Amino acid sequence: MDLHYLVREPQNLNSKTPLLILLHGYGSNEEDLFSFVPTLPEDWLVVSFRAPLNSQYEGYSWYDIDLMNTENRIDIPQAKESLNGILENILKISNHYGLTDNETHLCGFSQGGILSYALALENPQLFSKIACLSCYPEEKLMENMVKDKKKLERLRFFISHGTEDAVIPLEWGRKAADLLYDLSCYFSFREYMSGHGVNQKNYMDLMDFFKK
Repeated sequence: MDLHYLVREPQNLNSKTPLLILLHGYGSNEEDLFSFVPTLPEDWLVVSFRAPLNSQYEGYSWYDIDLMNTENRIDIPQAKESLNGILENILKISNHYGLTDNETHLCGFSQGGILSYALALENPQLFSKIACLSCYPEEKLMENMVKDKKKLERLRFFISHGTEDAVIPLEWGRKAADLLYDLSCYFSFREYMSGHGVNQKNYMDLMDFFKK
């Protein structure tokens, strides 16, 4: 699976250049989170992927959603295929730029955040900072979740959720705090007076997280 993407290259690239992967939400595209670029660290390589599927109305999706089906709300096989595709493309990009001694970070919104949880908790050796915005951890995508605390200790999570989120309930988002606490992961969980989106305060806190 070759994913289309936007890239911002830093002026100086070497084997230690940090890589940030951006994963948009359902019905959006690679330009959405790429708008974060002006305030991200200038020495990072930033890549924003476009999801492989056309969504129902416009934009793209990582997997189909059926809100009427409470048992199988998400298409698990499609989601797992997207997870594998993202991993493949991260490795291709890392090889292309000769990133052999760097940190790789993730930032996902909604559907992209759900996938970020699965990517990080199944492959903790590959990632460092993970920002999960307006989403929740989907257990059906994490059958191979790593539970070895030694392997998870390098991960740093930033989780944010709007108190008025009408798309993904706040209660679902809060499940992440319980899960990460049980895994002894380092995380900060923050709630904001907003809907299904990232308000100004949330955005500033996110940028602080990436710059630390």
